[in-house]
Amino acid sequence: MLPRRHVFLCLIVLSCLKMSSILRHWQREDADRMARLANEFEIARFMGDSFPFPYRLADAEKFIEMASGASPNRFFAILQEGLPVGGIGIHPQGDIMKKNAELGYWLAKSFWGKGIVTAAVKEIVEYGFAQFDIRRIYARPFGSNTGSARVLEKAGFTFEGKFEKTIFKNGIFEDELFYAITRPV
Repeated sequence: MLPRRHVFLCLIVLSCLKMSSILRHWQREDADRMARLANEFEIARFMGDSFPFPYRLADAEKFIEMASGASPNRFFAILQEGLPVGGIGIHPQGDIMKKNAELGYWLAKSFWGKGIVTAAVKEIVEYGFAQFDIRRIYARPFGSNTGSARVLEKAGFTFEGKFEKTIFKNGIFEDELFYAITRPV
């Protein structure tokens, strides 16, 4: 058993080594990098059809222009070492769902499995509850997207249910999972 001061020093070292992500507004100069990173079938296969594949420079420019016009901001670049490596957005709903917001995100494949999206989800949840008059943030990953389900669970989301074969993408039906987190009381 390590002495207490050694355990404390180990914890400091581990926390310093831990990768961190931050969110910032998308900028026009991000378009080229976004187009390169988002142009992967493994990303597009788990996104709605409005996320094109192949993902071209014109797609990135169009998205960044749209995202820049949102007020308050709902679309963020996920940064690693100061550079965009993915995107995340929070989408407040209307009508009878007005106390809810949907969460969506993507991350370049070369950055998967490093805890980056989990940190980004936690950060945007905090932002969403502070910025919008909502009670609940939810996400709807594909049933086969086990990585996304793990991200949501690690970020404190609760599995609420599954709709079978509701998503039709790339010629096949997929299950739709529901995860949510509610505003702390």
